[in-house]
Amino acid sequence: MEALTMDEYEAPQYQGSPELYMFLASTAHDMKNSISVLSGTLENLLAGTMADGAGSMRAESHPDYAQLGQMLYQTKRLNDNLMQLLALYKDVGKPGYPFEPVANSMAELVQQVASQARILLQSRGITLELDYPENALWTLDEDLIIGVLVHAINNAIRYTRDRLRLAIRIDGDYLEIRVEDNGTGFPAVMLEAGASAMNNQRSAVNFLNNSSGLGLYFSSEVAKMHRHRQRHGSIALENGGTLGGGCFVLRLP
Repeated sequence: MEALTMDEYEAPQYQGSPELYMFLASTAHDMKNSISVLSGTLENLLAGTMADGAGSMRAESHPDYAQLGQMLYQTKRLNDNLMQLLALYKDVGKPGYPFEPVANSMAELVQQVASQARILLQSRGITLELDYPENALWTLDEDLIIGVLVHAINNAIRYTRDRLRLAIRIDGDYLEIRVEDNGTGFPAVMLEAGASAMNNQRSAVNFLNNSSGLGLYFSSEVAKMHRHRQRHGSIALENGGTLGGGCFVLRLP
């Protein structure tokens, strides 16, 4: 089955009322809250399973370990999607949705992202390598950028073998943040979707791998919001990098 683009699909036109849109947004918010509770519960269960105290079995040998890890991964994906939908619904960057770029420590940013991903990565047997300038500061919206990076890590879990790398460096007038994996690299359709997101093109909806392109679109919008002296941020997908697999690249002026 080939991926179906939105341009190839003539969707029916609906004249939705404001009340309907508010109902849909409220429902998505309620779903997100429920999934957040479920995700937190799964993290607590996995953390307890991973505790290797005296007389306890190793986490990997626990009969429910793999299933709990898979459940946590899927709830993280759902939570990401719902958060991105809500942000886009509220017109991220517009007056109704706060955009608050302030000077942030890159060391603290990295640690926050790593902390959010720690349990999920441990449950999948994936090592996260960190590489960043410890004393660097950069002006950005912390909440939005953390959301973008956590989503990139969750996506990289699909492609990596057993290693991820979160790396930050200052490249001239830009801050470059990379999420890299040691898998076989992104497929061509993913690379095309990354380019389409930055060019304001609607990428293909692929029903085989359940990819809507929402995460890339959201990430590109967040990147573009970061502006300084006629420069704006960008995202890119590429293959190679330090670990030889797929690379998500976020550049901020």
